[in-house]
Amino acid sequence: MDIIVHSIAYANKEYLKDYYYKVDRESFLEAMNISVYSFTAIAREFMNMFNKGGNLLTLSYYGAEKVVYNYNVMGVAKAALEASVKYLARDLGEIKNIRVNAISAGPIKTLAASGISQFSEIQKISAERSPLKRTVTIDEVGNAAVFLCSPLASGITGEILYVDAGYNIIGM
Repeated sequence: MDIIVHSIAYANKEYLKDYYYKVDRESFLEAMNISVYSFTAIAREFMNMFNKGGNLLTLSYYGAEKVVYNYNVMGVAKAALEASVKYLARDLGEIKNIRVNAISAGPIKTLAASGISQFSEIQKISAERSPLKRTVTIDEVGNAAVFLCSPLASGITGEILYVDAGYNIIGM
């Protein structure tokens, strides 16, 4: 095995649209278990199947770093996922020469995005404010994934690569 891509996340839709402080323990733990711990569990289960190193890749979102309305508990889960990337990079790089990275993609209309209230508005604002004045495509995210898992990125691990048309660099 050379590459594993982790692309699963879940949070109770009720706790995406309302205030974060209202999330109950069960829903919080469910979001963390599915969205974060699953990455660690996959790493542990498959690390011995990698040939002479390898790549673990996961997907994140800007809501891990900044507050995004209607993202709430998922933003907290993505922040934990990004921290997991760094800790796994240290552990697996040292003992198995496995590189671990994440892509923080801009808002793309997907089935998962349909669960986020006012997603079209988020996409519109992202396009208006990003330096490239547009949103990114699934193909652009895929191209970044190919790069991160290729020999061209052999010195990169523990990183969060933003593929968001530059939106993450913009301040007020």
